[in-house]
Amino acid sequence: MSKRRSRTRDEMILRIETELETDGRWLAEVPELPGVLVYGQTELEAKARAQALALRVLADRLEHGEAGPELADISFTAA
Repeated sequence: MSKRRSRTRDEMILRIETELETDGRWLAEVPELPGVLVYGQTELEAKARAQALALRVLADRLEHGEAGPELADISFTAA
């Protein structure tokens, strides 16, 4: 039995949405972070690249003092 932790008000959930393009590449994006849109040869690769880019964007916000309280607890979920 798995326990699901309750969401707090200051928690950020980032969805990774994927789509298979007609040329066979996978597109992945994080809608909550404008500009986080990447391609990969597989769905897994695209998701990993989107997650890495999202973390870079969030790190940049933290570094430049642009982070809000929602960055205290970050998790990813597949859409």
